[in-house]
Amino acid sequence: MSSDKPLAAGVAGRYATALFELAEQAGALEPVAADLESLTALIAQSDDLRRLVKSPVFTAEEQARAMGALLVKAGAQKLTQNFVGVVVRNRRLFALSDIARAYGQLLAKSRGEMTAEVTSAHALVDAQIDELKQALKAAMGRDVKIQTNVDKELLGGLVVKVGSRMVDSSLRTKLNNLKFAMKEAG
Repeated sequence: MSSDKPLAAGVAGRYATALFELAEQAGALEPVAADLESLTALIAQSDDLRRLVKSPVFTAEEQARAMGALLVKAGAQKLTQNFVGVVVRNRRLFALSDIARAYGQLLAKSRGEMTAEVTSAHALVDAQIDELKQALKAAMGRDVKIQTNVDKELLGGLVVKVGSRMVDSSLRTKLNNLKFAMKEAG
């Protein structure tokens, strides 16, 4: 894998590639992915944890103690614990969510999957996500993992991004197009 170009550029891409290669050697790709998903979910849910991760006010020692205790309590893999320790010591904890996202992309690529980022005005139910997965699988010719986001400004419809392709069928875009068409006509 080291001969491949990293999917994510910059700090997050380099760290994710290093973690992916270590996890691959240890045969722990899936457990590390699960650890990262749990950790990013915890960060997203907790204002205090998000402050700890993002704020430069906390020392590396404080961050290391807090993250170490959290990872041990969560039952994270030793590899994940050591990796997060390195990230903390190098003062890159602010990039942890981006590292986790890049790791997920590397894992999906190794599985032959694609990831589609789907943004909707309201949260999608499981049946809608399954239907979307099937449609994207038919269009792309392989399995597609769905990552959902909610943006109330869309008003309705979906914005689907797969790789460099984007399909915007949101009501906001349709209304904007109609507005521009009316300006040109008048």
